Amino acid sequence: RGSLWQMPQLSTRDLSGREELHLAHLVLSFLTMGYLWQEGEEGTVKVLPRNLAIPFWEVSQSLGLPPILSHADFVLANWKRKTPSGPLEIDLSPVMALPPLLLQAIVRAINALLQLDEETLHKALQELAEAIGDMSKALRRMHDYVDPAVFYSVIRIFLSGWKDNPAMPDGLVYEGVSAEPMAYSGGSAAQSTVLHAFDELLGIRHSEESTAFLHRMRDYMPPPHRAFVEEIQRAPSLKQHVLSSRNGQLCTAFNRCVSALADFRTHHITIVTKYITTAAAKAKARSGEPTDKAGPLPGKPPSLLEAKGTGGSHIFRFLKSVRDTTREGMIS
Repeated sequence: RGSLWQMPQLSTRDLSGREELHLAHLVLSFLTMGYLWQEGEEGTVKVLPRNLAIPFWEVSQSLGLPPILSHADFVLANWKRKTPSGPLEIDLSPVMALPPLLLQAIVRAINALLQLDEETLHKALQELAEAIGDMSKALRRMHDYVDPAVFYSVIRIFLSGWKDNPAMPDGLVYEGVSAEPMAYSGGSAAQSTVLHAFDELLGIRHSEESTAFLHRMRDYMPPPHRAFVEEIQRAPSLKQHVLSSRNGQLCTAFNRCVSALADFRTHHITIVTKYITTAAAKAKARSGEPTDKAGPLPGKPPSLLEAKGTGGSHIFRFLKSVRDTTREGMIS
């Protein structure tokens, strides 16, 4: 914090193009989260100093994003070329290859629906079901690369926001922007465009509470991503088309997509159980005990968000609700 107090007032006037703006938003969001959470949930502050708050607000306004770390920052913008001067080469691992495949399948499905091309629609739904299944496989790789103790005790708090968070119940004052505190949700998988796109395409209808939370999370998407989801929402109903077509193959392909999405959400619950619930219990048991282990584990683990996601939702109630309503989207 002392270093940030001494930081000069940053100007956004020299930033040109969306790439530089997104990079600035990424850097400023990381600095903000570090400033707020470096002392844990009991050492938070109420004011973000103007030399950080003003440029963060200006960059956020230019991008149509909120002034907080979001999925758009730590996932979509958090990468760089391996060779700065070399060509852009993407390693088509399952994780990197998934978003283009998923989006292409969604677009093909909608175009086929508009053109009443059932053969192409059937193929697109098959591709989509397979891609969602691959997404679940990619999610399982988290077990290989992320230590639950480190995620829970070290990383997770820096993804937390100041809306629906008992550690910062009054929100945060952005000095030089507003005298009144503002509240924003932290980074969340619910801000991922592809999950919203699936729900809209497949006609999944969640509970009123879950729908309200998911729609609020759309405010944390880049505007073009939000527009993409809304465009899918305005398209003719895929589910109604499949029902009225009486086409057994289409029905089976549609149900495979819904089943694959429900399976993904089930595995998400498994991940949360391991990385939050079980990790929290172990952190409590470990807290205060003498240790000779090297590593960044703090003496006192965070506890106020054990039952909530970093986006502010009641985590298990929300995840189980959206998984169950996804299952209800099957055509019998």
